[in-house]
Amino acid sequence: MLKNYIKIAFRNLLKNKAFTAINIFGLVIGIATCLIIMLFVQDELSFDRFNEKADQIVRVVFRGKMNGEFIKEASTMAPTAQTLKNDYPEVLAATRIRSYGSPKVMVNTKVFAGASFAYVDANFFQVFTLPFVKGDVKTALIEPNTILITQAIANKYFGNEDPVGKTLNLKDKNQLFKITGVIADLPVNSHFHFDLFGSMETLPEAKLPTWLASNYHTYLVLQKDYDYKKLEAKLPQVIDKYMGPLIKQGMGVSLSEFRKKGNDVGLFLQPLLDIHLKSDFSNSSSLEPSGDIRYVYIFGAIALFMLLIACINFMNLSTAGASKRAKEVGIRKVLGSVKAELITQFLLESIILTFVALVLALLLVKISLPSFNNLSGKALVFDFTNNPLIIIGILSFGLLVSVLAGSYPAFFLSSFKPISVLKGTVIPNRKGISFRSGLVVFQFIISVSLILSTTIVYQQLSYIQSKKLGYDKEQLLVLRNAYLLGNNAAILKTQLENDPRVASVTVSAFLPAGPTDTNMSGVYPDEKMEQNRRAIIYQIDAQYIPTMGMQIVLGRNFSKGLTTDSSNVIINETMAKTLGWGKKAVGHIINRFTDNNGGTKSYTIVGVVKDFHFKSLHEEIAPLMMVLEESHGLIIKVKTKDIAGLLATMKTEWQKFNSDEPFTYAFVDELFNKTYLSEQKTGTILSIFAGLTIFIACLGLFGLATFTAEQRTKEIGVRKVLGASIGQLIALLSKDFLKLVLVACLIAFPLGYWAMSMWLQDFVYRINISWWIFVFAGVGAIAIALLTVSYQAIKAALMNPVKSLKTE
Repeated sequence: MLKNYIKIAFRNLLKNKAFTAINIFGLVIGIATCLIIMLFVQDELSFDRFNEKADQIVRVVFRGKMNGEFIKEASTMAPTAQTLKNDYPEVLAATRIRSYGSPKVMVNTKVFAGASFAYVDANFFQVFTLPFVKGDVKTALIEPNTILITQAIANKYFGNEDPVGKTLNLKDKNQLFKITGVIADLPVNSHFHFDLFGSMETLPEAKLPTWLASNYHTYLVLQKDYDYKKLEAKLPQVIDKYMGPLIKQGMGVSLSEFRKKGNDVGLFLQPLLDIHLKSDFSNSSSLEPSGDIRYVYIFGAIALFMLLIACINFMNLSTAGASKRAKEVGIRKVLGSVKAELITQFLLESIILTFVALVLALLLVKISLPSFNNLSGKALVFDFTNNPLIIIGILSFGLLVSVLAGSYPAFFLSSFKPISVLKGTVIPNRKGISFRSGLVVFQFIISVSLILSTTIVYQQLSYIQSKKLGYDKEQLLVLRNAYLLGNNAAILKTQLENDPRVASVTVSAFLPAGPTDTNMSGVYPDEKMEQNRRAIIYQIDAQYIPTMGMQIVLGRNFSKGLTTDSSNVIINETMAKTLGWGKKAVGHIINRFTDNNGGTKSYTIVGVVKDFHFKSLHEEIAPLMMVLEESHGLIIKVKTKDIAGLLATMKTEWQKFNSDEPFTYAFVDELFNKTYLSEQKTGTILSIFAGLTIFIACLGLFGLATFTAEQRTKEIGVRKVLGASIGQLIALLSKDFLKLVLVACLIAFPLGYWAMSMWLQDFVYRINISWWIFVFAGVGAIAIALLTVSYQAIKAALMNPVKSLKTE
């Protein structure tokens, strides 16, 4: 019996080649897209789960509000870890990590660059599951000036030699470290990645008892199944005990008075598994840029909708061809087939077709995954051959799709009355028509929502690119490592200033885009210590503001020959407004905390610079002050189209200094674009998925148009005989579908508006959602529907009425 079912199934599928091909094609696209998105979502959700104690680890973070400033820091103070370990028995272990950039590393006479370095506590590798290749996890970092390296770095620095016991010289720090172990390369799905791990015992500041500087990422291991919220509820006691006296000392008010004024600071806990997707900290505060749980939801929903739409197409196309199989069903029933056997037959056809599509979809995933990885920045791998569970999962997935896609057509086709179908009078089921119409409406709700979303994403990205930033990012060339030339950096600066292709040169490591030095200090205005707040500090020279194309709106710029400017300061408009001075800021005093013991330095405001965006447009412009202090790195304003020639000259001059440092450079506009690379990639991926979703939805509409045209064949013939024009017939067949699209638009518009309003809230500076976007989406959907339906409508309208009237 089964063999007979399979034979008939293949015959029917081969007999209707066009419908079979369209069905398979739709399912291939839907299944492949769904699988790729599932890989993406699974990867995003897998971050840090490789740690054996992942469900017990929490990160301590610092949040607060002070004089109107909201504080969100992923790092905490040096004593936090040990204090919480000592004071709370539910804390089984506490450890810290202190990021320290990418220093130059010397091995014998060779210099290596690009390795990221961090200090960690001795128990760090007992908290995080990072396997040792060589060395003892318990003793490797107990002594100062000891270091662990990853396997990749060991191979790079030492080849096949055993690195344990050898010495690394961190040139930037002028420190020697003894290698005490090698660890496996960190997993891709970790929220931090370092190549070198130095002992925290080496770092004097790590032992300071101060609660004023927060540079340490602190992690706790809690008791198994312990609710971290219970410990979090106790943390205000830590603030009262350890930070209260410092607030009293620094601001002259008690902690209770501080809170009565609407201020507060506190420690909070964040589960390790929430760090990658549920963090709201700036990139400068985090160890690495994090993901976004909203994109997981968005792409997860797209995967589900793509699969549903592909299944809906199967239903519509199968029922569209129902009239061709009506007599087959009637004859089978007359010959004794029961409904269950017919359902089995049609479901088997669905299973065969789905599994053919599944095999092709797996091949498509294999082929397209490298391109998706390149686009998304992921390293997704799809290898199911060595994992029986994945094979079982894929087969189950195929069976689910088969049942989901084939159940309605199977019940629909098997429900035909034998007498009616043998007479050629199959009466359409109104409920069935309504159901199929509802499916098309659902498809176009998704399609219109995606058109809306994609348009708004690109509008926002275009807004970011065109927004006035308060500085000129074009033609700005950066040599961040110029300081490595030592005294020769000043010579190179002079040479560049004398080059006619260069407009100006400034010495500073502070950039409003891309990698930059960061410096933040507590400040307060005039003698009002109670108005203490934090501010970004830029260390610049007198050429910085004109080189960057910034504008002084009040007062003056620093003067190169004026030695007293070392005690002066330039602030931005936001700082002037925040401190209540507005346009009368020049002449006021700003006091800056210079150490953790309450030491301060006073500056006189000599100028106010027009606000410029020195952070992502996700964040508001913060108070900033510029001081005339020594920095490093060169920023060059170029005034030539011969960029390649200028770079060649610069490289030649660089090499004349016989430095072992490579000549590297960057352009500020490129660094700015990289800031929004994630949004750009997301927009591109969303566009691709939106296009595929709309295309598959059109297949479903095509199926319903085919079904409708077949049901109304005689009506069309009668109308043509009575004088109806082709245009009138096309309009007749199209208007019902346009109604469905309009219904879909009415539902999709508020859904799309709500979803994109939520997305835009992540940008402080954003577009307004204009009415024309809805018109564009609606007109686009109608145009797509008309193009899809027009083929069947024109075909039906051009049919010979004689043939139409003969149709049984």
